[in-house]
Amino acid sequence: MTPLLGHRVAVLGGMVDRPLARYLKSLGAELGGPVEGASFVIDDLGSAAASAGVGEDAVHVSVTPFGSTGPRANWKGGELVSSAMGGALRLTGEPGEKPVKEAGDACTFHADMVAAAGAMAAHYARGTHGKGQHVDVSIQQVALSRNTNGILVWQFDKRKLDRAGGCIAYGKAKVRVIWKLSDGWCFHALMTGRLGAPANKALSDWMDEAGIANPMADVDWLAYNRSTLPAETRQLWEEAMSEFFAMRTKHEIATEGRRRGINACVVNEPADVLADPHLAARHFLDTPTGLPERFATIRQGTAKASPPAIMTGERPGPLSGVKVLDFAWALVGSITTKTLGDLGAEVVKIESRSRPDLSRLDVQVSASSAESLDDKPWFAHLNSSKKSLTLNLKQEGAREILDPLIDWADVVVENFSPGTMAKLGLDYDSLAKRNPGIVMVSGSVFGQTGPLAKEWGVDGTGGALSGRTYLTGYPNGDPVIPGAVPYGDVIVPFVMAGHVAAALQHRRQTGEGCHIDASMYEICVQQMRDFLAQAKSGDTPQRLGNADPAVFFQDVFPARGQDRWVAISAFSEDEFSKLVAITGEDIAAWTASREDAEIAAQLQEAGIAAGALQDCEDLLEKDPQIACRDALVMLDHAVLGPFGHTATPLRFSRDVPQPFRAPNMGEHVNDVASTICKLDEDRIAQLQSEGVFQ
Repeated sequence: MTPLLGHRVAVLGGMVDRPLARYLKSLGAELGGPVEGASFVIDDLGSAAASAGVGEDAVHVSVTPFGSTGPRANWKGGELVSSAMGGALRLTGEPGEKPVKEAGDACTFHADMVAAAGAMAAHYARGTHGKGQHVDVSIQQVALSRNTNGILVWQFDKRKLDRAGGCIAYGKAKVRVIWKLSDGWCFHALMTGRLGAPANKALSDWMDEAGIANPMADVDWLAYNRSTLPAETRQLWEEAMSEFFAMRTKHEIATEGRRRGINACVVNEPADVLADPHLAARHFLDTPTGLPERFATIRQGTAKASPPAIMTGERPGPLSGVKVLDFAWALVGSITTKTLGDLGAEVVKIESRSRPDLSRLDVQVSASSAESLDDKPWFAHLNSSKKSLTLNLKQEGAREILDPLIDWADVVVENFSPGTMAKLGLDYDSLAKRNPGIVMVSGSVFGQTGPLAKEWGVDGTGGALSGRTYLTGYPNGDPVIPGAVPYGDVIVPFVMAGHVAAALQHRRQTGEGCHIDASMYEICVQQMRDFLAQAKSGDTPQRLGNADPAVFFQDVFPARGQDRWVAISAFSEDEFSKLVAITGEDIAAWTASREDAEIAAQLQEAGIAAGALQDCEDLLEKDPQIACRDALVMLDHAVLGPFGHTATPLRFSRDVPQPFRAPNMGEHVNDVASTICKLDEDRIAQLQSEGVFQ
């Protein structure tokens, strides 16, 4: 299924080799040709520089370091500077040491996936009203949007996240996840509560068998909460885990560890990725170049529905009128449906009090408690623009609610382990029998098929297996977690949302529904595509620190003050000569005596890409470009009151979205049961008494 077949994309500036161009091509679009008559126009120049000749019905997408408008729209960027100014760069590296960039163009790839979702949403809107529009993406704003935890802890507690090395920061907790093996490294994380209990116990049992002094031997893993575990207890646990992992090999982790079900995987090199049997089984690299082309798999439905009438809903945004049934949880699924909802879709989120969403449990800020399911700003960020319906799917009466919702929905979103929806009778084939035109999208670590499909994994799993983790760090040091904040978890949702919008417009024309299979591992491998090409040619890519073979010179330099830094990129020898003429040969000595913001402004004035390594205070309270772009939207939360929520980082010139606050648990039971399911008050009350709405 190629939903963009027959559409042409005019490619301007340096976009021809960018992920956005590959994404559109993967959906069937033709790349190249003039702006005139193009269905899509993509550029890295900004709207003013690239708007000439763009047709009224064309979708025009600009992806630039700082966005097309605002006081810093004309600043020079590049990956290093965009990452610095967006807050990602200062969070990567060892605590107290010089920050290091993530492997590859991580922030640019993220921004291109956001742009892909925006392009497809505008494409769908064009199918509604016949008009194109400009979609504007700032790489800096996209980088900021990834740091949900940092935004929250600054707003609520005035705390700042720091570089975490081989750890991941979860607000109040810093959890170690990279472990040295006897012949390499692995990724392993202890996860909270019911979600992680079996895997956590499996590791503890293996440690016991290995004869390690195990302080975790008698832990009640169902009660474990990574955010509230005392730091001194975590230190004891991690010392024992470090001793255990140092005795293991990569092969043992990939075989015995997997057999036991521990949440661990090998930190792969690019050559390992090319030889992966799981990717081979999914034919991911079966392409003319041997490099990845697809971003997600689309399985076309076997039955056709009548093409739906073109309708719009009451809410503004390019996806107005789209109806979404949301079975998502945690980050991947929640950000997917947040994106759809923020862009105008009506979203009904199915929840359960017996298995609450992970983001309703993590106590990250002082305003939250372990007792409440409605006071978590993390959940609020991830679940704006949705209604909440609590439903016990094991109760017989649940189908009386569920079946009308399936009939109502255009889209079903889920990110459970593959096979879970089938056990509930809610897999794509079952849904399509009832609603032939339905578009279902499934997000998982490994995808819906292949030998690892049902294996356990989290965000860091995709990063470790793809080569991202191995290639992040300095040449003489260990790998570090790329970004210290989620990456795969925030990239996959925009691929999922983009594919949904493209599939919905295709359905308008053909009546065909489909099942979209998005694999975090594969999408992270897409980001590593250039390194895979090097490995295929016989090279062995290694960690490069802040260097980039495509940039003449770049690095991070100290500025005046505690842990203040500035990123500088010179893309040519002439730019480097201009830089040295200002700083002298010892660039670090020149920067160390000056303030980071002053350095950036002076070098930008001279035409050199530079930017301060900003933290959340800098971004939210001092950055005029972020303020201009409304990167946070103020919503009045029912429990926490008004606070800034991360906006979906897309600007549309015509269909301007208007998100609303996240729901309390089960807040919309009566609304959904009466208006969508058409039940009267007596029947709703009876189902309530039977425990259906739990």
